[in-house]
Amino acid sequence: MRVPFVTFKPLEKELDTELRSAFERVYENSWYIEGEEGKKFEEEFAAYCGVKHCIGCGNGLDALFLILKACGIGEGDEVIIPSNTFIATALAVSRTGARPVMVEPHLLTYNLNADKIEEKITECTKAVIAVHLYGQPADMDAVQEVARRHRLRVFEDAAQAHGALYKGKRVGGLADAAGFSFYPGKNLGALGDAGCVTTDDDEMAEKIRALSNYGSDYKYHHIYQGYNTRLDELQAAFLRAKLPILDKVNEDRRNTARRYLEGIRNPRLTLPHVDWDLYTPVWHIFAVRTSKRDELAKYLEEKDIHTNIHYPIAMHNQQAYQELGIARGSLPVCEEISDTQLSLPMYYGMKDEVDYVIQALNDWQ
Repeated sequence: MRVPFVTFKPLEKELDTELRSAFERVYENSWYIEGEEGKKFEEEFAAYCGVKHCIGCGNGLDALFLILKACGIGEGDEVIIPSNTFIATALAVSRTGARPVMVEPHLLTYNLNADKIEEKITECTKAVIAVHLYGQPADMDAVQEVARRHRLRVFEDAAQAHGALYKGKRVGGLADAAGFSFYPGKNLGALGDAGCVTTDDDEMAEKIRALSNYGSDYKYHHIYQGYNTRLDELQAAFLRAKLPILDKVNEDRRNTARRYLEGIRNPRLTLPHVDWDLYTPVWHIFAVRTSKRDELAKYLEEKDIHTNIHYPIAMHNQQAYQELGIARGSLPVCEEISDTQLSLPMYYGMKDEVDYVIQALNDWQ
């Protein structure tokens, strides 16, 4: 049996009529930027997240950058981020001219360890970005408690967590603002690059909307030196077609995760940890850890089970961030995750493939 790491085919087959109809609506309307599809998606996604505002943009990196820029973060400032995340979180900070300051994660959840934030705060610290990595929310109450004491802004990187719940509340409304990516592989994915910001802050929303559109508050009137990063009509229409079944998609992924958690019994593997009373993850990634990661990946490949690594090089060890001067070994928890993590197949519509993967993992010696 061949098990891809991810495939869009089951979802696309189910939504074939809706996706084709979305394309035809936009094509027939001949309006491709800042039209009704974008406005309606923003309204629908804001309502889904339980917030007042959603502002579409080009991608998840731009979403985080716009948030930081709208809050005046720039040269000489510092923003605390988790050390193990996709590099876009750090790049958003760097693009403003500020410095990303990396904090160790919890080894069990892979998310930002709030107990480690305080030791990294300086007079230059302006904000904390909490990443909901792999689709499991960060411990936002703990992060917010530290931030309140030090008068820091808190933002969510929700790029992997569309629809996830923290203490019964959806991500996207747990902080001052949140950045989402709608990259095709996300739980809610466009058919190209796309992103958005969600917030309850009226002033921030207004500024972000202007910054994303050349700094313009209305046509040919520019109040900021802005950017061109907008959610186009076609991607908005595709997202509108997918949003109504996002909860169904997430529940399907949760069922797959439960089968993995209940079925995998190999003592050489460390499985993800979830406090189900507090968190409802959406399992963008299902990651296991083992000291023999490369051997396991090769073994699974031989069985035609495809895997991935999120992420094989810790961010502070990337050449792009050598300027930060963080020595190898300085963030040991992050590095252990990078050295031992392996992502298993996880996608909407998995059936017998789950049992095949479980059996292969349990047979691995």
